[in-house]
Amino acid sequence: MPVEINGRTYYRTSEVCQIAGISKGTLFRWIKKGIVGEAEHSDRNGWRLFTEDELHSLTDQTRRVQKNHMAEMSKIPSILR
Repeated sequence: MPVEINGRTYYRTSEVCQIAGISKGTLFRWIKKGIVGEAEHSDRNGWRLFTEDELHSLTDQTRRVQKNHMAEMSKIPSILR
């Protein structure tokens, strides 16, 4: 469930991954490679808190990856799929 702090809504890692349709491993790999930015905020336990803007950026990246994957799959002859 999203957290509200000082009037802003934040999402935890598991919520962001579920909404974007990716695994935590994928999220952490994308952060490490600089594909998406690190969460700007964390709670007192050190858990990442993502803003709605960061969430939108992540879902946009997910769509780009899925679109590229579909384009690559269309190049493979149907007999090999």
